[in-house]
Amino acid sequence: MARLGHTSGPYDADDGATETVFASLLEDSAEELYETAPCGYLSTLMDGTIAKINATLLGWLGLPREAVVGRMRFPDLLTVGGKIYYETHYAPLLRMKGEASGIALELRASDGSRRPVLVSSAVKHGSGGEPLLIRTSLFDARDRRAYEQELLSGRKEAEAARRQAEADRTRLQEALAVLQRSLLPDALPVIPGLEAAAHYHTASPDRLGGDFYDVFAVDGRRWAFFLGDVCGKGPEAAAVTSLTRYTLRAAALHDPDPVAALSTLNTVLRERYTGSDPRYCTAIFGTLEPEPDSGRVTVRLASGGHPPALVLRADGGCDFLPTPGGLLVGVLPDAHFTPVTTTLSPGDSLLLYTDGLTEARTGPDRTALYGDLALRDFAARHAGGPPKALISALTELLRTFGEGLDDDTALLALGVPADTRSQPDTTTKNTP
Repeated sequence: MARLGHTSGPYDADDGATETVFASLLEDSAEELYETAPCGYLSTLMDGTIAKINATLLGWLGLPREAVVGRMRFPDLLTVGGKIYYETHYAPLLRMKGEASGIALELRASDGSRRPVLVSSAVKHGSGGEPLLIRTSLFDARDRRAYEQELLSGRKEAEAARRQAEADRTRLQEALAVLQRSLLPDALPVIPGLEAAAHYHTASPDRLGGDFYDVFAVDGRRWAFFLGDVCGKGPEAAAVTSLTRYTLRAAALHDPDPVAALSTLNTVLRERYTGSDPRYCTAIFGTLEPEPDSGRVTVRLASGGHPPALVLRADGGCDFLPTPGGLLVGVLPDAHFTPVTTTLSPGDSLLLYTDGLTEARTGPDRTALYGDLALRDFAARHAGGPPKALISALTELLRTFGEGLDDDTALLALGVPADTRSQPDTTTKNTP
């Protein structure tokens, strides 16, 4: 049966040994407890002169009692920085508040070694309220300092790793930017009787996009253009983009017919990417043939699964240019592409774009897509203006989408400068 008020525990089986321990503790004198305490104790006069010090603290310092008591002040036990802190902060705090606790200082031992300690002090007052002495306790903080230094070292290592990662990311972004620029023309060519403007928005500096465009001369009287979007992102998409651009350029120089160019690209993609890693893209390819006498430009184009181009008229009209029957380029061995012809008169423009624009997420919750109709209405407000103004307005529109624009976007506008001559009727027709 347990004794009254006693809780059963693991030592109940040896009550005799427990009583022996308690008896030995009761025999400890207050002086012995003071001298051999697991922390340092000292009492000083108000000026810091040491009047009493325990054996534990003397052992830490490596000094005999007679060399300390009455001969040294508390700040004499500290490092240089600790002495300065004592005079400028610690002592004034004690005089003002009568106590200080948990102050981190360092003791300087007789052999020159240092020991970090946590110091707490309290002023003892006389019956009349006058300060008599200062009682101070010091706790060994070496384990804590080692832990803090380990944390600090870990933090420094983490910070160094973060800086290295940022530097690596910056170098990667710079390399990707250079590679991305290599997949686009440095500048659009000057085309007699035409104006051209383009813009490329990169959704993320950490990845390569798959959108592309180009404008180049075919012969002395015709110019070719194309714009498209490769499936996927990253290096693989960049490889397809490069292959697509050079294939279309080479195909146009051999045969500038839009259907022939897209058919050639379809064959190349099918032959290059087969089996478990198919690659395909959407693309619009066309030719421009200015008519110097009339000021008009004949546009012949075909589309391979790409969003339809917008035709902006000088009189404010704006609508999509239908390209029926266009399939994704590189999917089927015998893809069918339908040619379309239209005419641009002075003040008219042709706008090509990738789906990063129309699929931008809008609205307060970023769930609605911007859409084709919104794009048509926006473009209509800029009909009759120069291509550069149209691209500038669209660039600002992209900026307003913010985080809702999470895909790369390519824009290309081709237009005939407006003049004062009466503008002939324009027609849009499907070429059989």
